[in-house]
Amino acid sequence: MDPNVRKYLEKLSNWSDEISRLREIVLDCGLEEGFKWMHPCYMLNKKNVVLIHEFKDYCAISFFKGVLLKDPDQLLIQPTENMQSQRQLRFTSLDDIENKAPLISSYVLEAIEIERAGLKVELKKTAEFDIPEELESQFNNDRDFKAAFYDLTPGRQRGYLLHFSKPKKSETRESRIEQYRDRIMLGKGLRDCICGQSKRMPNCDGSHKHLENTG
Repeated sequence: MDPNVRKYLEKLSNWSDEISRLREIVLDCGLEEGFKWMHPCYMLNKKNVVLIHEFKDYCAISFFKGVLLKDPDQLLIQPTENMQSQRQLRFTSLDDIENKAPLISSYVLEAIEIERAGLKVELKKTAEFDIPEELESQFNNDRDFKAAFYDLTPGRQRGYLLHFSKPKKSETRESRIEQYRDRIMLGKGLRDCICGQSKRMPNCDGSHKHLENTG
C-alpha cells in the first residue's frame, strides 16, 4: 500500500470501509496506486485513470476520461456543469458498492482500455468560450487589463470566463469582474493563492484565514 494512502485511510472518519472496498476493486483491475490531490489515485504506466475520494453525502470513483466511457446504464455523473472530461460513479453505502462491484470493475477495465488505446478527450478550446459583453467593454476601456487577461494560461482564462458568464444579471457579472480585476492583473487564476501562505500552491487552501492580524 502506498504510505500516503495508508495515512489517508487511517485519518478518515467517514466512508473508511467504502473507500477501502473501492480501493480493492480498482487494484484488482491491475492499476498502480499513488496519491495525488490529497486522495488515492490509480494509474496505468503513470497515466491517471481513476481517483477515489469522499464527500459529505457520498464517496466516489472519478474517471479522468469518463466522458469517453460508454455508460449504457447512465450511471456516470458530471461533477459540475463545466467539467468537460471527468465523470463519477457515486456510492452511499458499502452495500451499494458490493451490489455494484462487477459493474464498477467493468467501468474501470473500460477506462484502462481507453488509456491503453491513447484516446484523448477533445476539450473545448478557450477561443470557443463566449466573452461576456461586460468583460469585453472593460477590455476596450483598459488595454492593460486586456493584456493581463490574455497573458494568463488558457485554463485560467477559461475559469474566469465561466465564472463571469454564469450570473444572469449584468450588474452581477460586472461585480464579479471588478472583484477579480486585481487578481488578474497579478497574473493569478480564479483559485490561485495570492497570500503566499498556501500549502497547496498555486491553489489557495485558505491558510491565510488562520494568520493573526499583525497590522
